[in-house]
Amino acid sequence: MEIQEFVVNFANQFDDTELEVFTPETRFRNLEEWSSFLALAIMAMVMEEYGVALSAEEMRNANTIQELYDVVLSHL
Repeated sequence: MEIQEFVVNFANQFDDTELEVFTPETRFRNLEEWSSFLALAIMAMVMEEYGVALSAEEMRNANTIQELYDVVLSHL
């Protein structure tokens, strides 16, 4: 799994935010579109794409896409 692939999969969960906004350093909670619904969508995407069940705590503790990616990698 590459970080760029993860960033694109992450970005695809958003309807109104442009892909160019997303980088590994993106602090996704600061995005205007961010919501608890999107948190659940990200968790579902991670399960579907990578077979990893993120806990709510892991999701809460991640601030950047890179941090979330690192958590997913730790489960693989």
